[in-house]
Amino acid sequence: MYYKTKEKRKLDIVESPEGLILREDSFNPTHIFECGQAFNFHKEEDGSYTAVFLNMIINLLPKEDYVLIRNVSLDDFYQYFYDYFDLGTNYGNIKEKLSTDENLKVASDYGYGIRILNQEMFETVISFIISANNGITRIKKAVRIISERYGTYIGEYKGRSYYSFPRPEVLAEVDPADLREYARVGFRDVRIVKASQMIRDGYLDFTSDMDLDSLELKEKLMEMPGVGPKVADCILLFAFHRRETFPVDVWIKRVMETLFIGHEVPKKLVDNYARDIFGENAGYAQQYLFYYGREEKIGK
Repeated sequence: MYYKTKEKRKLDIVESPEGLILREDSFNPTHIFECGQAFNFHKEEDGSYTAVFLNMIINLLPKEDYVLIRNVSLDDFYQYFYDYFDLGTNYGNIKEKLSTDENLKVASDYGYGIRILNQEMFETVISFIISANNGITRIKKAVRIISERYGTYIGEYKGRSYYSFPRPEVLAEVDPADLREYARVGFRDVRIVKASQMIRDGYLDFTSDMDLDSLELKEKLMEMPGVGPKVADCILLFAFHRRETFPVDVWIKRVMETLFIGHEVPKKLVDNYARDIFGENAGYAQQYLFYYGREEKIGK
């Protein structure tokens, strides 16, 4: 249950004894994994990132003029990770459109290697329910513990064991008290289980829900426990490929007020400003601004 393109372009990627060597503009694992869009990854001591997607373990090491990709075959990279890393989208064109605004040019240059991940729907829903009023370190830890306790063992990489994220039918039967005790999800415990039950019972169907317009789909998502406007927008952006979506959290609110709006406004109005300013590319703008704003502490 994740977004797939119909056709794949040929990448500048070759096999080597060390792994796959990918040369791709606008592709930097540090920017991709440190911009708040995903939580099922681990940063290694060598500066590489190990991530889990669809029961596979992938490791990416940024080099000076290429990215070294390890632990996956060339065929698997094309079949699964091409869409995961949104390699069918021309980010150069998007940045050119956004760079008519000087602030966005600075932000997109700063996070030049960001690509918006197309993540698996169920894991995205649960991860962002956990994210509500939570910090990234705690979210990552909760996702890891939930995977270890209720997922399936995949294998070991660089001395660390990795597990798949559990399926809806598994998490739907978990005692919320166990989630609270072991994964430290706090008040989100019952919400996680109830949302899992709804998805297990067919409330969301990725294929048919892709045909809904974004407003209809957002309203449907917000009928689920633990899914408010911001969480729904994150699910739309990172699972359903709705790139016009602009999730608003504390960092984005500060950045927008500082760089674009010029004064403090209610959080619910920031999205309206973003849509007016960035249009169909609002989701890309959000990621560049989030990464730039958080790293440079804009508006703090």
